[in-house]
Amino acid sequence: MSTEFEEKIKKIKLVITDVDGVLTDGGMYYNDEGECMKKFNTKDSMGMELLLENGIKTIFMTRENSKIVEERVKKIKIVELYSDIVKKEKMIPEILEKYDVVPDQIAYIGDDVNDLQIMNAVGFSATPSDGNYIIKKNVDYTCEVAGGMGAFREFADLINKKKTD
Repeated sequence: MSTEFEEKIKKIKLVITDVDGVLTDGGMYYNDEGECMKKFNTKDSMGMELLLENGIKTIFMTRENSKIVEERVKKIKIVELYSDIVKKEKMIPEILEKYDVVPDQIAYIGDDVNDLQIMNAVGFSATPSDGNYIIKKNVDYTCEVAGGMGAFREFADLINKKKTD
């Protein structure tokens, strides 16, 4: 790992994650009644807990307005949810003020082209191994695992390791 890469990570004070395709596998499962279901990986929520132990909060940011995601946020109790956000980068000024951070102190993990602008607005960015090819060309780090399979945990562990080195 390059010194520049490590320095970017050491500055991180806040992590923002996309939901579908990062915390889930991007699939939407429907039961016989037409209700949508999503699968979250508990490894990711442990990663959020470990980040918090190092003073790093996690925000969920999604285009969806989903009761499923709201319930997940309630269950893990350690994140804030920004839902129904189409232009995610437009939330940066509010986040900077609310969390008293600068862009270089924010890390973002996302998987598709709608994440590109916010990735370019923060200090460190990543994508799961199955992220869109355009995103892979523009991030600081590509995880070894896919979305919904512990990609966020890998990202969190990377940040925690560099913060404690």
